[in-house]
Amino acid sequence: MSINAQVLAVAGRWIGTPYRHQGAVKGVGCDCLGLIRGIWRELYGQEPEAVPAYAPDWAERGGEERLLAAAGRHFLSVPSFAESRPGDLVLFRFRPHLAAKHAGILARLPVENGDLECGDCSCDRGGAYGGHLGDDHRRGPPPDAFIHAYEQSAVTLSALVPGWRRKIAGIYRFPERI
Repeated sequence: MSINAQVLAVAGRWIGTPYRHQGAVKGVGCDCLGLIRGIWRELYGQEPEAVPAYAPDWAERGGEERLLAAAGRHFLSVPSFAESRPGDLVLFRFRPHLAAKHAGILARLPVENGDLECGDCSCDRGGAYGGHLGDDHRRGPPPDAFIHAYEQSAVTLSALVPGWRRKIAGIYRFPERI
């Protein structure tokens, strides 16, 4: 199974986890960074670096591109949205002059039967986060959704509408191995 398929399967199991600032525990609570940290721990065993405490408005106050810098240290950069796949990490910037401060996992919206398409190919055998997700399939429609921790709610699957697409600051792929 490809790393993207594994990421998507893990992320899908976090859906419904309540939003908790600085949280990173599936089923208990997480924020958007906690979701990514939890996925990383499940895939690789431990987090790549310690995350210091942060305020909800850290990006507005500091201006440092901490998320983009950390993604550059631990993930593989995806050059463009056209080359992205479900299971890739996506970072968002809420305003052009502010640092990127939101993260999610690219996905596909459910198809007719409620399953999610694999996104790795153009087949119709998606399966809900883990059906057909073969390593040999790479083409298909671009992601049209993302899984993220939605403030004051929970981890959810949201449509990647134009308003969200305009906010994309970077796309990254989880490494096959660390």
